[in-house]
Amino acid sequence: MYLRDDAQLFFGGDYNPEQWDEAVWKEDDELMRQARVNLATVGVFSWALLEPEEGRYDFAWLDAHLDRLHANRVAVDLATPTASPPPWFTLAHPDALPVGPDGTRLVHGSRDTYCLAAPAYRKAAVRIAGELAERYGKHPAVAMWHVHNEYATLCWCDHTAAAFREWLQERHGSLDALNDAWGTAFWSQRYGAWEQVLPPRATQWHKNPGQHLDFRRFWSDTVIAAYREQRDAIRAHSDRPVTTNLMLPGYQNLDLWAMGREVDLVAIDHYPDAPGFGAAADTAFAADRARSFAGGRPWLLMEQGTSTVYSSDQVLGKEPGEILRHTIGHIARGSEGALFFQWRQSRAGAETWHSAMVPHAGADSRIFREIQEVGEAVARLGEIKGSIVIADVAVLHDSDAWWAMEVDGLPSKELDYHGSLRRAHRALWEAGITVDFAHPENDLSRYRLVVAPALFLLSDAGAENLRDYVEGGGTLLVQHYSGVVDARLHARLGGYPALPLREALGIRVEEHRPLRRDEVIVLSDGTRATVWSESLRTEGETLVTYTHGMLAGKPAITRHRFGAGEGWYLSTRLDDSGYTALITRLAGSSGTPGLESVIRGNWRFLLNHGTEPIVLPEPGPDLLTGTTVGELPAGGCAVLKQGRTL
Repeated sequence: MYLRDDAQLFFGGDYNPEQWDEAVWKEDDELMRQARVNLATVGVFSWALLEPEEGRYDFAWLDAHLDRLHANRVAVDLATPTASPPPWFTLAHPDALPVGPDGTRLVHGSRDTYCLAAPAYRKAAVRIAGELAERYGKHPAVAMWHVHNEYATLCWCDHTAAAFREWLQERHGSLDALNDAWGTAFWSQRYGAWEQVLPPRATQWHKNPGQHLDFRRFWSDTVIAAYREQRDAIRAHSDRPVTTNLMLPGYQNLDLWAMGREVDLVAIDHYPDAPGFGAAADTAFAADRARSFAGGRPWLLMEQGTSTVYSSDQVLGKEPGEILRHTIGHIARGSEGALFFQWRQSRAGAETWHSAMVPHAGADSRIFREIQEVGEAVARLGEIKGSIVIADVAVLHDSDAWWAMEVDGLPSKELDYHGSLRRAHRALWEAGITVDFAHPENDLSRYRLVVAPALFLLSDAGAENLRDYVEGGGTLLVQHYSGVVDARLHARLGGYPALPLREALGIRVEEHRPLRRDEVIVLSDGTRATVWSESLRTEGETLVTYTHGMLAGKPAITRHRFGAGEGWYLSTRLDDSGYTALITRLAGSSGTPGLESVIRGNWRFLLNHGTEPIVLPEPGPDLLTGTTVGELPAGGCAVLKQGRTL
């Protein structure tokens, strides 16, 4: 990666020297040495300085900072600044400002004020990327390239409409095919000319589901095309790796499987949305997804909050030791290091109160002292660089299924794709199981257990793949309201789910019966359930039945032996204790309360998230401390040579 010492993991963060003066730069050099920083992301929001007016560039300040960082043995992740166009650009090209679904055009004054489908924006973005690459493509400080920042902005403007129509023509080929795919015979929506087709803007009531799904697919392809343009402009002048920092929030604007195939190194930003144990679980959730989108290869944590977590509308402080545990948690699951946003906390601007490695209080602070400790710990883990994590359990994750579950008109607003995905991972994490995420059409043969928590949409190929997985000896758990529509969002006829999956599960769902918002039902084994129920038949074994209303005595949880494997079906939403018990039963593991244990390469990472020490079955040398560890204190971490078990 063009670091002077390739045996070192990355450690550092976003660095914005343009916000400070020379005295601070000198202090930064010294503090970076103290914290063992070896990588800084530079230039993410610097477009207005780099190109103060169209076509006129000022690189002198950036030259000086790259040279200074290089002299201080800090490599650079050099960004293209295209996530925040300068005021001159939006004044010259107001048509490139984003438009909401209600037709409101946003104005300059924040970040992400651009439309990815606007030709003027795309041209300007490629131009600045190419200029940077031509100047710095072989600079000794540059270790990698960082295209844009957190691609996520949507737009419904006329540029978007024109690009959407072009995409639809390429995808469907003809208006007849489009009308069939979108079911436009309903509500007199049939299109007679391409000019009539628009993005799914604000309308009277429910939007067309097929239009919604295709728009999400189109926008993801638009993002990837914009990324490729900048990436290719960089590659024309530089052989350094190129990536972008992906967000993994509770919404989905990008097919992350597809983007993972485009970047040289998958990189993510992660900001937990709950404190304490919830943040630890969310760290594992994000890290396992990042590794999976990278195809099992090492990846990089590009941003994390230094000392804060986000909880609803609050920004809460991390407890002492959590900076280290979150960092080690990501590295345990495949990250090639840990970076933060940002190095020095800003004294002005929209993110003045975003935490940083050097807080407003300065170096004489608990936060910076912890950063120094974390830097020392990361520096000791160099020998694990390049090693991989192997998981034998997978959770199915499909962007199409996520987008499909967001369409208007579904039977219950309590259906939550992201929440279901996260819940399945959390139950496996608490059971001590390291998890991969996999696409339903992926080869699943290496997994002993596959969990499908939310496959409302399932392609024909995906359904056949899941049947083959079970027939070949795998254990599959499918959860309610899965496989009920195909890749065009057309309902499956003749009973749910898709026929190949029905064969593997040995069921036929005849009727969906959503529960009232506050309704709780009790199943035959005493387990409580909410949100959903179904009327189904089974050819296999009924494990648990319903006890309420017309469903009394009918199957709620089933198991079916098919070929050499087993297909399990869960037709309702169990409460947390019941769901955890089911997952634990299937996984064959209950874990150690509070202990996270992950094997990466030849090393076992141990993190104690509990409040009590945990005695290890066998003492061992700890890579973090260089001492022999026999007990893991509350909040402690250790990295032991593999071979010791818990």
